[in-house]
Amino acid sequence: MTDHPLTDATRAKLEQVSVATLATALYKRGLRHQVIQDVRPVAPKGRNMVGPAFTLRYMPAREDRNQLVEFRNPDHPQRKAIETCPPGHVFVMDSRKSATAASAGDILITRLMMRGGAGVVTDGGFRDAMNIGQLDMPAYHARPSSPTNLTTNEAIDINVPIGCGDAPVFPGDILVGDDDSVIVIPAHLADEVAEEAVEMTAYEDFVIEQVRGGATIIGLYPATQDENLALFKEWRAKNGR
Repeated sequence: MTDHPLTDATRAKLEQVSVATLATALYKRGLRHQVIQDVRPVAPKGRNMVGPAFTLRYMPAREDRNQLVEFRNPDHPQRKAIETCPPGHVFVMDSRKSATAASAGDILITRLMMRGGAGVVTDGGFRDAMNIGQLDMPAYHARPSSPTNLTTNEAIDINVPIGCGDAPVFPGDILVGDDDSVIVIPAHLADEVAEEAVEMTAYEDFVIEQVRGGATIIGLYPATQDENLALFKEWRAKNGR
Protein backbone atom coordinates (compact mmCIF):
# COMPACT_ATOMS: atom_id res chain seq x y z
CA MET A 1 0.00 0.00 0.00
CA THR A 2 0.99 3.60 -0.57
CA ASP A 3 2.65 5.81 2.02
CA HIS A 4 0.90 8.80 0.43
CA PRO A 5 -2.74 8.80 1.61
CA LEU A 6 -5.32 10.85 -0.25
CA THR A 7 -6.18 13.97 1.75
CA ASP A 8 -9.63 15.55 1.83
CA ALA A 9 -8.20 18.72 0.27
CA THR A 10 -6.65 16.85 -2.66
CA ARG A 11 -9.80 14.78 -3.16
CA ALA A 12 -11.86 17.98 -3.35
CA LYS A 13 -9.52 19.42 -5.99
CA LEU A 14 -9.58 16.25 -8.08
CA GLU A 15 -13.37 16.23 -8.00
CA GLN A 16 -13.47 19.47 -10.00
CA VAL A 17 -10.94 18.89 -12.80
CA SER A 18 -11.15 16.86 -16.00
CA VAL A 19 -9.21 13.72 -16.87
CA ALA A 20 -7.91 15.58 -19.94
CA THR A 21 -6.40 18.33 -17.77
CA LEU A 22 -4.86 15.76 -15.43
CA ALA A 23 -3.40 13.92 -18.43
CA THR A 24 -1.63 17.12 -19.50
CA ALA A 25 -0.30 17.71 -15.98
CA LEU A 26 1.13 14.18 -15.91
CA TYR A 27 2.51 14.56 -19.44
CA LYS A 28 4.54 17.53 -18.20
CA ARG A 29 6.12 15.13 -15.71
CA GLY A 30 6.99 12.59 -18.39
CA LEU A 31 4.06 10.23 -17.68
CA ARG A 32 2.29 9.51 -20.96
CA HIS A 33 0.35 6.31 -20.41
CA GLN A 34 -1.79 6.94 -17.33
CA VAL A 35 -5.20 7.11 -19.02
CA ILE A 36 -6.93 3.72 -18.99
CA GLN A 37 -7.60 2.93 -22.64
CA ASP A 38 -10.89 1.72 -24.15
CA VAL A 39 -12.77 2.20 -20.88
CA ARG A 40 -15.79 4.47 -20.55
CA PRO A 41 -18.61 5.15 -18.07
CA VAL A 42 -21.34 2.56 -17.89
CA ALA A 43 -23.55 5.63 -17.46
CA PRO A 44 -22.52 9.30 -17.07
CA LYS A 45 -22.81 10.67 -13.53
CA GLY A 46 -22.01 14.35 -14.06
CA ARG A 47 -19.41 14.23 -11.30
CA ASN A 48 -15.93 12.83 -10.82
CA MET A 49 -15.01 9.51 -9.29
CA VAL A 50 -11.98 9.92 -7.01
CA GLY A 51 -10.30 7.38 -4.75
CA PRO A 52 -7.25 5.20 -4.06
CA ALA A 53 -6.93 2.00 -6.08
CA PHE A 54 -7.77 -1.42 -4.64
CA THR A 55 -7.00 -4.02 -7.28
CA LEU A 56 -7.98 -7.47 -8.53
CA ARG A 57 -6.07 -9.40 -11.19
CA TYR A 58 -7.62 -11.98 -13.49
CA MET A 59 -5.66 -14.59 -15.45
CA PRO A 60 -6.80 -16.92 -18.23
CA ALA A 61 -9.18 -19.55 -16.89
CA ARG A 62 -8.31 -23.23 -16.83
CA GLU A 63 -11.50 -25.25 -17.10
CA ASP A 64 -10.87 -27.68 -14.24
CA ARG A 65 -10.33 -24.77 -11.83
CA ASN A 66 -13.25 -22.58 -12.86
CA GLN A 67 -16.58 -24.32 -12.39
CA LEU A 68 -19.60 -22.56 -10.84
CA VAL A 69 -18.91 -24.34 -7.57
CA GLU A 70 -15.93 -22.00 -7.08
CA PHE A 71 -18.34 -19.22 -6.15
CA ARG A 72 -19.31 -21.20 -3.02
CA ASN A 73 -15.80 -20.71 -1.66
CA PRO A 74 -15.88 -17.76 0.79
CA ASP A 75 -12.24 -17.07 -0.07
CA HIS A 76 -12.85 -16.85 -3.81
CA PRO A 77 -10.67 -13.84 -4.75
CA GLN A 78 -13.41 -12.00 -6.65
CA ARG A 79 -15.90 -12.30 -3.78
CA LYS A 80 -13.24 -11.65 -1.15
CA ALA A 81 -12.07 -8.50 -2.95
CA ILE A 82 -15.61 -7.10 -2.98
CA GLU A 83 -15.88 -7.74 0.77
CA THR A 84 -12.48 -6.26 1.65
CA CYS A 85 -12.16 -3.21 -0.62
CA PRO A 86 -11.88 -0.32 1.87
CA PRO A 87 -14.58 2.37 1.87
CA GLY A 88 -13.66 5.36 -0.26
CA HIS A 89 -11.47 3.27 -2.58
CA VAL A 90 -11.91 2.54 -6.28
CA PHE A 91 -12.03 -1.17 -7.12
CA VAL A 92 -9.88 -1.68 -10.24
CA MET A 93 -9.80 -4.94 -12.20
CA ASP A 94 -7.25 -6.24 -14.68
CA SER A 95 -9.49 -8.31 -16.95
CA ARG A 96 -6.83 -8.75 -19.64
CA LYS A 97 -8.55 -6.12 -21.84
CA SER A 98 -11.19 -8.71 -22.67
CA ALA A 99 -14.95 -8.42 -22.35
CA THR A 100 -15.58 -11.93 -23.63
CA ALA A 101 -16.65 -12.71 -20.06
CA ALA A 102 -17.84 -10.36 -17.34
CA SER A 103 -15.60 -8.94 -14.64
CA ALA A 104 -18.58 -8.76 -12.26
CA GLY A 105 -22.33 -8.22 -12.23
CA ASP A 106 -24.85 -5.92 -10.61
CA ILE A 107 -25.16 -7.87 -7.35
CA LEU A 108 -21.45 -7.68 -6.54
CA ILE A 109 -21.16 -4.06 -7.67
CA THR A 110 -24.20 -3.11 -5.59
CA ARG A 111 -22.52 -4.75 -2.59
CA LEU A 112 -19.36 -2.74 -3.31
CA MET A 113 -21.42 0.45 -3.36
CA MET A 114 -23.19 -0.43 -0.10
CA ARG A 115 -19.80 -0.98 1.54
CA GLY A 116 -18.79 2.57 0.61
CA GLY A 117 -16.80 2.03 -2.58
CA ALA A 118 -15.95 5.21 -4.47
CA GLY A 119 -16.24 3.49 -7.85
CA VAL A 120 -15.29 0.49 -9.97
CA VAL A 121 -13.18 0.16 -13.13
CA THR A 122 -12.48 -2.79 -15.40
CA ASP A 123 -10.84 -3.10 -18.80
CA GLY A 124 -13.33 -5.90 -19.44
CA GLY A 125 -17.11 -5.78 -19.23
CA PHE A 126 -19.97 -5.97 -16.75
CA ARG A 127 -22.98 -8.24 -16.89
CA ASP A 128 -26.32 -6.64 -15.98
CA ALA A 129 -24.68 -3.40 -17.08
CA MET A 130 -28.01 -1.60 -17.39
CA ASN A 131 -28.54 -2.10 -13.65
CA ILE A 132 -24.99 -1.05 -12.78
CA GLY A 133 -25.50 2.12 -14.79
CA GLN A 134 -28.46 3.03 -12.57
CA LEU A 135 -26.42 2.80 -9.37
CA ASP A 136 -25.26 6.02 -7.72
CA MET A 137 -21.66 4.78 -7.66
CA PRO A 138 -19.60 5.49 -10.82
CA ALA A 139 -18.63 2.44 -12.88
CA TYR A 140 -16.41 2.15 -15.96
CA HIS A 141 -15.95 -0.70 -18.42
CA ALA A 142 -15.28 -1.51 -22.08
CA ARG A 143 -18.77 -2.82 -22.93
CA PRO A 144 -21.55 -4.99 -21.53
CA SER A 145 -20.67 -8.69 -21.21
CA SER A 146 -23.13 -11.38 -20.16
CA PRO A 147 -21.02 -14.55 -19.67
CA THR A 148 -19.88 -15.21 -16.10
CA ASN A 149 -16.22 -14.37 -15.45
CA LEU A 150 -15.42 -18.06 -14.93
CA THR A 151 -15.95 -18.60 -18.66
CA THR A 152 -12.57 -17.14 -19.57
CA ASN A 153 -11.10 -15.61 -16.39
CA GLU A 154 -9.80 -16.77 -13.03
CA ALA A 155 -9.59 -14.18 -10.24
CA ILE A 156 -6.13 -14.81 -8.85
CA ASP A 157 -4.57 -11.84 -6.98
CA ILE A 158 -5.96 -9.15 -4.67
CA ASN A 159 -4.41 -5.71 -4.25
CA VAL A 160 -1.26 -6.26 -6.30
CA PRO A 161 0.19 -4.12 -9.12
CA ILE A 162 -1.86 -4.62 -12.28
CA GLY A 163 -2.31 -3.32 -15.80
CA CYS A 164 -5.75 -1.95 -16.64
CA GLY A 165 -6.35 -0.80 -20.19
CA ASP A 166 -2.57 -0.55 -20.73
CA ALA A 167 -2.15 1.75 -17.72
CA PRO A 168 -0.02 0.64 -14.75
CA VAL A 169 -2.01 0.64 -11.50
CA PHE A 170 -0.36 0.20 -8.12
CA PRO A 171 -2.43 -0.25 -4.95
CA GLY A 172 -3.04 3.18 -3.47
CA ASP A 173 -2.59 5.09 -6.75
CA ILE A 174 -5.29 7.71 -7.16
CA LEU A 175 -7.99 7.01 -9.74
CA VAL A 176 -9.97 9.89 -11.22
CA GLY A 177 -12.82 9.29 -13.62
CA ASP A 178 -15.08 11.78 -15.37
CA ASP A 179 -17.78 11.33 -18.01
CA ASP A 180 -15.08 10.66 -20.63
CA SER A 181 -12.53 8.31 -19.11
CA VAL A 182 -10.31 7.31 -16.17
CA ILE A 183 -6.74 8.28 -15.28
CA VAL A 184 -4.26 6.83 -12.78
CA ILE A 185 -2.22 9.31 -10.75
CA PRO A 186 0.83 7.95 -8.91
CA ALA A 187 0.04 8.49 -5.23
CA HIS A 188 3.15 10.53 -4.48
CA LEU A 189 2.22 13.03 -7.20
CA ALA A 190 -1.45 13.44 -6.33
CA ASP A 191 -1.18 16.60 -4.21
CA GLU A 192 0.94 18.60 -6.65
CA VAL A 193 -0.92 17.38 -9.74
CA ALA A 194 -4.29 18.25 -8.18
CA GLU A 195 -3.09 21.76 -7.35
CA GLU A 196 -1.71 22.31 -10.84
CA ALA A 197 -4.85 20.93 -12.48
CA VAL A 198 -7.03 23.38 -10.56
CA GLU A 199 -4.85 26.23 -11.82
CA MET A 200 -4.96 24.88 -15.37
CA THR A 201 -8.74 24.53 -15.21
CA ALA A 202 -9.17 28.14 -14.15
CA TYR A 203 -7.11 29.32 -17.12
CA GLU A 204 -8.95 26.98 -19.51
CA ASP A 205 -12.30 28.37 -18.34
CA PHE A 206 -10.99 31.86 -19.03
CA VAL A 207 -9.79 30.79 -22.48
CA ILE A 208 -13.18 29.29 -23.40
CA GLU A 209 -14.88 32.55 -22.44
CA GLN A 210 -12.41 34.54 -24.53
CA VAL A 211 -12.76 32.25 -27.56
CA ARG A 212 -16.56 32.41 -27.39
CA GLY A 213 -16.14 36.16 -27.41
CA GLY A 214 -14.23 35.97 -30.71
CA ALA A 215 -10.60 35.89 -29.51
CA THR A 216 -7.90 34.05 -31.44
CA ILE A 217 -6.13 31.19 -29.72
CA ILE A 218 -2.74 32.50 -30.89
CA GLY A 219 -1.00 33.93 -27.87
CA LEU A 220 -3.95 32.90 -25.71
CA TYR A 221 -3.71 29.12 -25.61
CA PRO A 222 -1.02 28.58 -24.56
CA ALA A 223 -0.49 31.97 -22.99
CA THR A 224 2.47 33.62 -24.73
CA GLN A 225 1.35 37.25 -24.53
CA ASP A 226 1.53 39.31 -21.34
CA GLU A 227 -1.73 41.06 -22.17
CA ASN A 228 -3.61 37.76 -21.99
CA LEU A 229 -2.06 36.96 -18.62
CA ALA A 230 -3.13 40.40 -17.41
CA LEU A 231 -6.67 39.77 -18.68
CA PHE A 232 -6.68 36.41 -16.92
CA LYS A 233 -5.62 38.03 -13.65
CA GLU A 234 -8.50 40.51 -13.95
CA TRP A 235 -10.94 37.71 -14.90
CA ARG A 236 -9.86 35.67 -11.86
CA ALA A 237 -10.36 38.52 -9.47
CA LYS A 238 -13.79 39.22 -10.94
CA ASN A 239 -14.90 35.57 -10.81
CA GLY A 240 -13.35 34.62 -7.49
CA ARG A 241 -11.14 31.97 -9.09
